[in-house]
Amino acid sequence: MTRESNTGAPSVGEVTVLLDKLAAGEQAALDELFPLVYNELRRIARGQRYRNTDSATLDTTGLLHEAYLKFAGKASHAYNHRHHFYAVAATAMRHVLLDEAKRRLRQKRGGQARQVSLDPEQLQADEQAERLLIINDGLERLGRLQPRARKVVEYRFFGGLTESEIAQLLAVDTRTVRRDWAKAKAWLGLALAAD
Repeated sequence: MTRESNTGAPSVGEVTVLLDKLAAGEQAALDELFPLVYNELRRIARGQRYRNTDSATLDTTGLLHEAYLKFAGKASHAYNHRHHFYAVAATAMRHVLLDEAKRRLRQKRGGQARQVSLDPEQLQADEQAERLLIINDGLERLGRLQPRARKVVEYRFFGGLTESEIAQLLAVDTRTVRRDWAKAKAWLGLALAAD
């Protein structure tokens, strides 16, 4: 197996072979795969942090490593292809961010004494944690009505996948992905405005 010489990125073949080994139950393949896809996972984590939280909570490396622990412990590692793997990793990162947002809000609201912060960074982090939970609630409601549209939002917004990558994952054409994205944005905009 060889690396692509111009980018230093792993070849598609390398990743596919390791994903096949994972699907066959070879847990050690995940330890080989992680360093190969680290830069792409880091890009996804950076995008998630940029959209969903601030630097006061979890840094990019912390998010990536927490997500790794989350999906490394899964019993099954059956990925159709590398885009599917990245989508699963993005979902794991989203769950880590949600857990962090819930923890932050529990701390803010916990105990008998009412915490009042005058620190602008603390206030911003709390607002972003609440925003992330509201978005997640809207996404959960959308998923009950239109499961495919929810997946499009997860893969595009949280995973940073392109329309063609999403179309491949969902076995639909790119026009369908575009329509689902437009419908989901409109629905979420209305649902979140109502909240």
